[in-house]
Amino acid sequence: MSNSTKVTSKELVAIFAVALMAFVGILVETSMNVTFPTLMKTMHVSLNLVQWITTGYLLTVALLMITSAFLHQQFKNRQLFVVGASLFILGDLICAFAPNFWILLLGRIVQAGCAGIAIPLMFNVVLETVPRARLGFYMGMAGLILMIAPASGPTFGGVMVALGSWRWIFWSTLPIEALILILGYGAIRQVSDVRPVRFDWKQFGLLAVAFISCMLGVNSLSTAGWLSWQFLGGVLLAIVAILSYVQVAKRSAQPLLKLEIFKNPVFTYSFFAYVSLQFCNIGINFALPNYAQIVVGAGSLIGGLMLLPGSLITAVCQPWFGHLLDAHGARLPILLGNSLFVLAALGFTLMGQHLSVIIIAVLYIVFSIGRSMAFSNTMTNGLKEVTIQQRADANAIYNTGQQFAGSLGTTILAALMSSVKNGQMSYAHETAVGSQLAFGLILVLGLLNFILYTIVFRYQTTDK
Repeated sequence: MSNSTKVTSKELVAIFAVALMAFVGILVETSMNVTFPTLMKTMHVSLNLVQWITTGYLLTVALLMITSAFLHQQFKNRQLFVVGASLFILGDLICAFAPNFWILLLGRIVQAGCAGIAIPLMFNVVLETVPRARLGFYMGMAGLILMIAPASGPTFGGVMVALGSWRWIFWSTLPIEALILILGYGAIRQVSDVRPVRFDWKQFGLLAVAFISCMLGVNSLSTAGWLSWQFLGGVLLAIVAILSYVQVAKRSAQPLLKLEIFKNPVFTYSFFAYVSLQFCNIGINFALPNYAQIVVGAGSLIGGLMLLPGSLITAVCQPWFGHLLDAHGARLPILLGNSLFVLAALGFTLMGQHLSVIIIAVLYIVFSIGRSMAFSNTMTNGLKEVTIQQRADANAIYNTGQQFAGSLGTTILAALMSSVKNGQMSYAHETAVGSQLAFGLILVLGLLNFILYTIVFRYQTTDK
């Protein structure tokens, strides 16, 4: 970390370039959500399959997050930056020219390499260059990117589709990423030493098998059912892979994810509440634009823009959410935020078959404020309970869990939305009923979070 009292102009450029790369990488995570109805018609795929455009992206990011500590030790910041930007540009070109769904999915997976590298790199650059006295501000702004970018994705995608087609999502970000590459290349410097580190492919392979098999199993729900060999086999394989990883990690001097942190109950229950909120956030950012287009009959532009007010209000209020924790402790903002979250989820559930664009926009404002208020403060409160030596590993666990929960949220909500099959209903009515089930799941998870928070505050001796 820098020992000076201010951030130099060159350091500001480096932080800006890395942060912008992370923002663009996360922005395009959810930007394709508004294009799914169009892709389903033009590429002749189901909702259950097309959602892999987002799920595959998030899953790839989650797998790369696992390797972030290794990459930081093995490679220089500039090298990681160039690779991240290059993967985004290559993915952009593949997607922009994609003739079919599978090439488009390949491009998205390549492009996801950017976000998987850029997010941890952003935090590392901030930690290494910003003076301690100003670290809170810059880390807060970095955290803001993780919350605002995915919520802004559908709006961005909707605008691009309205201006041209879904391919404009990739053409428009291509020159931006090229500019980011030019800006950052000359400004990023190396502070920490790099050294050769052995990468444990066995640990990574077990975690990859666990994540992918779980996702494939869950993805089969809408077509095969809960008792199918596809679902049960996928979940069973995921459990076996996780248990195997735990045994391998115990014997390793350098585990990819140090699971002993979960012995801390405050961290553990805060983590599960945190990933639950992210599951709901990414899931609903997928569900609402598709609901608006399939059920309400709105265009892709309206499907994206209706989420914009909630995203903007949340961005403006985010510093105040952190201030509430500093001034009043964790209990007030976390419980107040989760209450607003549950209130909005209840509204979505009760009116699930009869939502209009206006009602969705209003409920999403309440949802977004509540989710963000609880989300950021849940992570902060959980990280306060681990030692300084455990912070890096705790961050890796939070980031990996966040991305995997997002991909799982998209998969499960897509499965629920397309799970209702009734020959007497129209496709729009079937989707409305399925969406109501999805909103009900979000409501249940919000209520379960109250139980998790009760346990967290019971273990905390003081309200920090």
